[in-house]
Amino acid sequence: MTNTRTAVVTGAARGIGAGVARRLAADGFAVAVVDLDEAACKPVVEDIERAGGRAVAVGVDVGDEAGVQAAVERISETLDAPTVLVNNAGIIRDNMLFKMTTDDWDAVMNVHLRGSFLMTRAVQGFMTKAGWGRIVNLSSTSALGNRGQANYAAAKAGVQGFTKTLALELGKFGITANAIAPGFIETEMTAATAERIGMTFDDFKTAAAAQIPVARTGLPADIAHAVSFFASEGAGFVSGQVLYVAGGPHG
Repeated sequence: MTNTRTAVVTGAARGIGAGVARRLAADGFAVAVVDLDEAACKPVVEDIERAGGRAVAVGVDVGDEAGVQAAVERISETLDAPTVLVNNAGIIRDNMLFKMTTDDWDAVMNVHLRGSFLMTRAVQGFMTKAGWGRIVNLSSTSALGNRGQANYAAAKAGVQGFTKTLALELGKFGITANAIAPGFIETEMTAATAERIGMTFDDFKTAAAAQIPVARTGLPADIAHAVSFFASEGAGFVSGQVLYVAGGPHG
């Protein structure tokens, strides 16, 4: 047990989650790097440890109630009581509504909404006991609507309502809850989208950048910087907010 605060980041084996995990470690947090495949988390853990930080790889399906409970207990025993939670785990199953299967809908809801709910419920007890906590949920500009993403858009809009309710319920315990809604971020997920629609990733990024006021696409570090702020001591009077990190005005 140490005095270092512990942060839990889901979907942290790659992309935005990996960037967030590395940033929070650099900020001084011990970090639980959580993803479906524990082995895939190891490179991020090794990066953090090489930089002098503390981290542990944890494999869990965030939609599995018993698995989540066991994972959070393991984190509290291995690092310390978790008081920062970043619900980043996510998947896409894009299709037009008339082609979307029930499985496509359920899979996206299970990870984004059920996963965020289960992780938050499991961690909030440690936060309320500590009298301090930071919850950061990953939404998306798709929450405003996006063709071919009825499931993802609904889930990400749901994350915003979930976040605002957490802020109302948990604020009196010294816990803040905020959401970040990324725009186009260069990750394996956006690369897969480019491949699915038959474009090279470079062409896909160029087309996206042309629609973004700052004239570039985003990087995981852009989201990690916003998470760092919300997780900080100084952000204690900011709660229930949705921050669009998208290179321009949204929402």
